[in-house]
Amino acid sequence: MDKSVLDHPLVSKRYFFPRKKAFDKPFWVDCGDAKLGCYYLRNHSKSKTFVHFHGSGEIVADNIEQFAPIIDSMGYNCFLAEYRGYGMSDGTPSLIKMMADVEQIVIAIGETPENLILFGRSLGSVYAIHAAYIFPAIAALIIESGIANPMQRLLNRIQPEEIDSTKEDVKAAVAADINHKKKLANYKNPMLIMHTQHDGLTDVSHARRLYEWTSGPKTLKIFEHGDHNSILFLNFHEYFEVIRNFLATI
Repeated sequence: MDKSVLDHPLVSKRYFFPRKKAFDKPFWVDCGDAKLGCYYLRNHSKSKTFVHFHGSGEIVADNIEQFAPIIDSMGYNCFLAEYRGYGMSDGTPSLIKMMADVEQIVIAIGETPENLILFGRSLGSVYAIHAAYIFPAIAALIIESGIANPMQRLLNRIQPEEIDSTKEDVKAAVAADINHKKKLANYKNPMLIMHTQHDGLTDVSHARRLYEWTSGPKTLKIFEHGDHNSILFLNFHEYFEVIRNFLATI
C-alpha cells in the first residue's frame, strides 16, 4: 500500500494542530529532511530516561516547566520528543513520515532500549507504541488517553474520497502501518494505560482494547475526573503517583 494515502496533505491538515514556540537549549534530532527541536533534561547519569510523545495540539514547550521537572524529581532523565512542523522543528507534519522519525529520536537519545521508558499521550500513543514495536526491549511503556483504532479517528475527520481514495484503501494503509494490536503483540515488558472515564474524543473503550492486546505485565488506570484534555489537571497528584508507583515496579 502506498503510504502517501495516510501522508496526504489533507490528512495532515485535519489531524495535526502544530504551534511554534522557541525555548532554551533545544536538543536537535536530524531526520534528514527535517530537524526536530526536542528537549533533554539529563540530571541522572545512572538512571533510565523517560521519553515523552505529546498530543496533536501540544508542543514540547508545554511540558518543559512542569512535566519534565516532575519526572526529574522522581529520579529519571526526561526527553521530550517533538514532531516535524511543531515547536522549533522544521518540516511538515505527516502521519507516516513521523513514524520513521521515531527510530531517529531513539537513536539520538544515546541510550540502550533497556534504559528507556516510553510515554505517549493521545496522538503520541501512535508513536510510543511504534517505538515499543521496533525497540521491544524498552523498559516500560505508558499510554495516556491513547488510541486503539486509528482508523476510527481518521474517519471522524476525513472522508476517503477527499483524498482520492476509498475506505478499503485507507483501512489497508492503517492495517499495514498503524496496527496497534499487532504492534503490542510484539511487546512483552511492563505497560501502564491511563484514561479518563469521560474522554469525549477517544472514549474509554480504546484504553480497554489496548489493555487486552498487551500480554506482558500491565496496569489499567481509569480516572473518574476530567476528560481528554483535562485528565492531568484534574487528577494531578494521583496522575503522577500512578506513574511513580508503576515505575517503582520495573
